[in-house]
Amino acid sequence: MGKRQVGELEPSELVLSLIIADLASVPMQDLGIPLHTGIIPILTLLALAMILSVLTMKSVRIRVLFCGKPSIIIREGQIQQHEMRKNRLTVDELSEELRGQGHTDIAAIKYAILETNGRLSVLPYASNLPVTAEQMGLNPRATTLPVILISDGKLLRENLKQRGLDENWIKKTLTRFQCTALEEVFLLSIDELDGVYFARKKLSAV
Repeated sequence: MGKRQVGELEPSELVLSLIIADLASVPMQDLGIPLHTGIIPILTLLALAMILSVLTMKSVRIRVLFCGKPSIIIREGQIQQHEMRKNRLTVDELSEELRGQGHTDIAAIKYAILETNGRLSVLPYASNLPVTAEQMGLNPRATTLPVILISDGKLLRENLKQRGLDENWIKKTLTRFQCTALEEVFLLSIDELDGVYFARKKLSAV
């Protein structure tokens, strides 16, 4: 069904997942029912889900019909009570969602939108946003993506080759960290700026 469906289930996708789980459980519980009687409906539902996914991508009307529309719960610091009643959202639930995202003052929020997947997106006023490094005139170190070279005592040769390194570099690096064997390393990684992270494996107490 794809990563999107697994990460963020729409209402129709959630219902589909429950139906598939129910269909799969029947032949597993009753050995007298042939396995194909459960597989065929599951494959049919998966095919329908894929077709529905394509249709929702192509048509806005179908997407609104099956997925719904986002609802603005807070607009310019004012709670939209009609939208809360429409979505059966209580004040306690709204407060909980806001606290979970680090917001306690409703008046400081320009928009709070209840998305179709049930999550609340909070957009504060510009004056309440955190100051960025660009606004302060700073030039921070760029974020880089580390590559794992040793994971739980195992050397990942493909990653080593990808970074243009060899086993001699590994030996020198382990020596720098006073380590004599790969089995002693829990994690060794290197980022795009040649920054090395080393974590020694800790033996569990018996």
